[in-house]
Amino acid sequence: MSVVDRINGVARKVPTWPLYILCLLPVPWLLYQAQTGALGREPIKALEHELGELALQLLILGLTITPLRRYLGLNLIKFRRMIGVLAFTYVALHLLVWVVLDMSLLWGQMWNDIWKRPYITVGMLGFVALVPLAITSNNLSVRKIGAGAWRKLHKLTYVAVLAGGVHYLWLARGFQLEPILYMVVIVGLLVLRLPKRRSERAV
Repeated sequence: MSVVDRINGVARKVPTWPLYILCLLPVPWLLYQAQTGALGREPIKALEHELGELALQLLILGLTITPLRRYLGLNLIKFRRMIGVLAFTYVALHLLVWVVLDMSLLWGQMWNDIWKRPYITVGMLGFVALVPLAITSNNLSVRKIGAGAWRKLHKLTYVAVLAGGVHYLWLARGFQLEPILYMVVIVGLLVLRLPKRRSERAV
């Protein structure tokens, strides 16, 4: 039995519910750090950034599932929905911190920022793209709308992750390597997900 087969065998036996708990542990830890001053002089901005970055990392992780199966034979499909739900949760928390703690529910100012600041505009686009995916991330929705339509709808993930990458890139002040690397990884993973050409399929 190959290493890949062993990993696939272990993955089939791993339940997803403990992973939800494990992946959400950073939330209370970040809140604790924000309360104790461990996030620096601007804890709200730092909290907002950390939650947003975790959301982007989860979106990228979700993008790796198909290339891993296609090119390495690793079958981690059972975790993709969980990763998507967690990514939406972190995006929602990122937005909630901005709305409640950063902007203090000043709706007029928030709308102005959404329209006038491109990095916020594209960030909101990513959030809006994720909303229907989160709503339909259940077996009932798959049965209601059909598997084919459900798969097409969930291609909005590509819009969300690209928007997240651009949001981070535009948010960075000056030349910063980290958001550029995120964007390179996102584009690379999207390229790997492109359908194979007919000649390649015939091989």
